Amino acid sequence: MEQRGFTSPSKGKLTLSEVVGEITAYLAEEPDRQYRLVIGTDSHNSTSDHRADFVTAVVIHRIGRGGRYFWAKKRKENMVTLRDRIYTETLLSLDLAQKLVPELKTYLKPGNGGYELEIHIDVGEVGPTREMIREVVGMVVGNGFRAKTKPESYGASTVADRHT
Repeated sequence: MEQRGFTSPSKGKLTLSEVVGEITAYLAEEPDRQYRLVIGTDSHNSTSDHRADFVTAVVIHRIGRGGRYFWAKKRKENMVTLRDRIYTETLLSLDLAQKLVPELKTYLKPGNGGYELEIHIDVGEVGPTREMIREVVGMVVGNGFRAKTKPESYGASTVADRHT
């Protein structure tokens, strides 16, 4: 049985299959609209014991008409540096995208009523993560996805951050 690892503010605990069902039902409500599917992860050091909590958010945004989101939380050990955390955030987002996209592929069609898929990375031109932008954007683009960084990376820096 699939574990209920995601949370929806309106639906409670959900499995990945149930998240796919919720997203497809949302798409079916207004199938001719444009959508943006966003996946982003944020982290927070839990204590000085080198553990960090990671929250990955999935946002389905009906452009100009609102959206819904789902999130999952994981704790990881041996997160000593900011670099470790940023790489792990990016890898968690990519891993979820690689699981979620094939499930949604039959429902999300490019073109009319299409979608844009974005991986939001919690790095920006200002602050200690600026030196990592090229590296993590390269990871995302190398996996075939569009990358967004701060200030456009609301999936990571706002939605996921709300639950870290």
